[in-house]
Amino acid sequence: MKALFLGLGMTAALVSGSAMADLDLAKKSGCLACHSVEKKIVGPAWRDVGKKYKGDAGAKAALITKVKKGGKGAWGAAPMPPYSPRVSDANIEKLVDFVLSLGE
Repeated sequence: MKALFLGLGMTAALVSGSAMADLDLAKKSGCLACHSVEKKIVGPAWRDVGKKYKGDAGAKAALITKVKKGGKGAWGAAPMPPYSPRVSDANIEKLVDFVLSLGE
C-alpha cells in the first residue's frame, strides 16, 4: 500500500493545474488500480495512449466506447473492464480527454 501512495505522489508531481482534477476523478473512478500517467501497470501508461492516438480524429470516440464497454487486445492480454454505468458518460469523456491531452 505504501508503494501505491508513493506512486500517486510521483504521478501528481508530473501533472499540474486542471489535470490534478482529472487525476482525482481517475482515482475516484478506480482507474489508478490499473493505469498511471507515466508507466504501465496492468494497463498502458496514459502518456503512451495519448501519444499513440495523437492526431487520430476517431480516437476520442473509440476510447470512450472502450471505457464504457470494456475490451481487450489493444495493449496486451489484460482486459479493460466496462466502466459504464458506474462512471457517468460525462466523466468518462473527461477522463478520455485527459488521457488524450497527455500525448501533446
